[in-house]
Amino acid sequence: MAAQQRVDNKYVYDFAEGNKDLKDLLGGKGANLAEMTNLGLPVPPGFTITTEACKAYLATGREPAGLAEQIEAHLESLERGMGRKLGDPADPLLVSVRSGAKFSMPGMMETVLNVGLNDRSVVGLSAQAGGNDRFAWDSYRRLIQMFGKTVCEVPGEEFEHAIDEAKRAKGTTNDLDLDADDLRALVDTYKKIFAEHTGREFPQEPREQLDLAIRAVFESWNAERAIVYRRQERIPADLGTAVNVVAMVFGNLGPDSGTGVAFTRDPASGAQGIYGDYLANAQGEDVVAGIRNTVPLQELERIDRKSYDELLDYMARLEGHYKDLCDIEFTIERGKLWMLQTRVGKRTAAAAFVIAGQLVDEGLIDLDEALHRVNGAQLAQLMFPRFKLDHEFEPVAKGIGASPGAAVGKVVFSSDRAVELAAEGEPVILVRRETNPDDLNGMIAARGILTSRGGKTSHAAVVARGMGKTCVSGADELDVNVPAKTFTVAGQTVNEGDVVSVDGTTGNVYLGEVPVMPSEVVQYFEGTLDPERIDDPLVRAVHRIMTHADATRRLRVRTNADTGADAARARRFGAEGIGLCRTEHMFLGDRRELVERLILAGTDREREDALAALLPLQRADFIEIFREMAGLPVTVRLIDPPLHEFLPPLEQLAVNVAVAQERGEDVAKEEALLAAVRRMHEENPMLGLRGVRLGLVIPGLFAMQVRAIAEASVEVTRAGGSACPEIMVPLVGAVQELETVRAEAEKIIAEVVGDSGVEVLIGTMIEVPRAALTAGQIAEAAQFFSFGTNDLTQMAWGFSRDDVEGAFFWRYLELGIFGISPFESIDRDGVGRLVRIAAEEGRAARPGLKLGVCGEHGGDPDSVHFFHEVGLDYVSCSPFRVPVARLEAGRAAVHPTGSDPR
Repeated sequence: MAAQQRVDNKYVYDFAEGNKDLKDLLGGKGANLAEMTNLGLPVPPGFTITTEACKAYLATGREPAGLAEQIEAHLESLERGMGRKLGDPADPLLVSVRSGAKFSMPGMMETVLNVGLNDRSVVGLSAQAGGNDRFAWDSYRRLIQMFGKTVCEVPGEEFEHAIDEAKRAKGTTNDLDLDADDLRALVDTYKKIFAEHTGREFPQEPREQLDLAIRAVFESWNAERAIVYRRQERIPADLGTAVNVVAMVFGNLGPDSGTGVAFTRDPASGAQGIYGDYLANAQGEDVVAGIRNTVPLQELERIDRKSYDELLDYMARLEGHYKDLCDIEFTIERGKLWMLQTRVGKRTAAAAFVIAGQLVDEGLIDLDEALHRVNGAQLAQLMFPRFKLDHEFEPVAKGIGASPGAAVGKVVFSSDRAVELAAEGEPVILVRRETNPDDLNGMIAARGILTSRGGKTSHAAVVARGMGKTCVSGADELDVNVPAKTFTVAGQTVNEGDVVSVDGTTGNVYLGEVPVMPSEVVQYFEGTLDPERIDDPLVRAVHRIMTHADATRRLRVRTNADTGADAARARRFGAEGIGLCRTEHMFLGDRRELVERLILAGTDREREDALAALLPLQRADFIEIFREMAGLPVTVRLIDPPLHEFLPPLEQLAVNVAVAQERGEDVAKEEALLAAVRRMHEENPMLGLRGVRLGLVIPGLFAMQVRAIAEASVEVTRAGGSACPEIMVPLVGAVQELETVRAEAEKIIAEVVGDSGVEVLIGTMIEVPRAALTAGQIAEAAQFFSFGTNDLTQMAWGFSRDDVEGAFFWRYLELGIFGISPFESIDRDGVGRLVRIAAEEGRAARPGLKLGVCGEHGGDPDSVHFFHEVGLDYVSCSPFRVPVARLEAGRAAVHPTGSDPR
């Protein structure tokens, strides 16, 4: 169905007017309610207030002109269609008011059910339900509780304490045991709580309830938890939320009613089948809140076979229509099935790959679309370790494996404590009876989440799956006591700070630390997977999609590697060369003494002797790397950091010398080192004597490295191998610097290479803004550019990457100045523009100029798409991120407009 065009100043759409392609305007929930309506599925009637209305309200603090009249017109139409009026004392129409942003944000924004109930219409609702007083008063207490917390910021725990007290007085722990009189009394208690906190009586006018609820949903877009969630999921902050006003259908009318959530495939594993949760005599929030444990969806076949069969039919129709896993919310009202929501369901990383492969097999999508439906972040999750279990480790509890992974950490019972310990570098497991949206910060900070209540569709499960966090929910053997900061299980008490291990695949919970082992996906990439596991659905799916990504992508993928071992591992992960070999790593360890000799050299002869001693060591390093790469290109960066980084710190050396002098010890060498460190000390060494400047100031330093590279290449080639070296000069800001180094290097290369057939390229890193802006000049002396985006980001922003992350980035993220750290994902507007300028002007001056990137951005999924867009030839990243970059390069080729499959 073609997307309809938005009408200017039209802020409200009936469900029959929209479709699934209008998510920008109607939000995900509204667009999909409209789509189901158009498909003829049983959707309660209603209307959607657009995201444009929300944005206008948030910008001005008041509703846009015309909105109130449009809401009134659609409400009257809804009342005519239902044959009832909102809040009519005799025969009331009740509505739900629900948020619905373009991208799913489960539990992050507001919902209010049963709007329209008051002291008079509750009696009419009872009569409407055949004299079911319990149902009517239960619905009324829910309205006061949700309205109070959502609209008027009454602390939710006040209502929870009141209902817990009512259950204790009744001698029960189950809210279903509260009868009509109990609930009537509870409503009175709730109204008193409301009045105490708001200074006013609970509003009795139905239209006032509706208007206030709509405004609360608008304002929830900027609630703290929604902001945090958007940052975590990289959802733009300027989208706004739509509001859906829907005629109420009731799952809490008795045992022949209920509510549930269904998935057309298992969102944890991708397996085909019947998955979901059902809860009889309940409203929708009871399922996701986990306040009562649900039954598996299959039980609905026994409870209500007619509704079960209808639901399976609708599930099949929706999956065929959306061509993807669908997440469905439904309510059964006295045997009548109503469809309340559908959306393309959140899934674990494993399920994403498996489902994509299944849909290809079923002919619903092609391989290009399958590639688009997974992403590098999911692949990275699949490469995390899993538990290595043996007879020593027996689970103390078993819950529902809601989001897979192996998580080990210290138990914490509050979101604040999780954030606090994680900031100190401690791995934590957040343990709760059930989570709620206020726990989001703690869930982000935790390695894993463990709850004693809830199922696969609880808040904890849905949010954890979306974030790729390990989660075990519904481990009801745990008796969680949050105030005491303990839980008991199997006769043992676990205190805050004790270590537990949770397995989000099996649902098992272990006391203590369980060792981990490599994932099967890593074993597949490394070629060490047990042959019996080759046909595992996940491994097959990963193999199939990665094969297509490799066949589709234009960008090549290299690795950052400094040793033969790193190079060998990267090749197993699919690296097609080395984009950054850091030579400074070759000066560490037992070679520091030779570096000290170089630094302390007082004459040309002493300096030459030190360099001569370093030459064979460097040559041996390069021989090892060239052999491992077997003819693939290897970009070697000449030494970059200031030389004093190879000496002891100034403060430490000064103290050591002073103490030794006090003892009367011979400190001539230490004094010489101290003098050298003081001489080379810089206030800001990242902008000082380093990179090409070092090579120009210290005669013979770069020459030694160039000779070692050339001699290693010739030795490997003459031994029957192949070497493809590329020499990269760092920190160039002016073409004259590169010309000077290149002239010396070419003389050495010509002397060493002779007729061996070895070809050595000479290029530079573009990491200084001036280099990017004069790239046309520099390209005349460079055969390749490699963008050093770490330094380029640092210099473009004026940030010291070693200092700022902990100093103020948190505040920048909090204020929305950053959506994500520019060191993590490339700043397209600033640093990215410098890359684009350098690429275009460099290629204009030298059409065959090879372009790559070797900062950590080379393995960031979003950044890979940018580098594809600007025409780079390759990206280079750490070995572990090579598969991620390969996948994203393929995705960029089939869907170049963006990396996000949502």
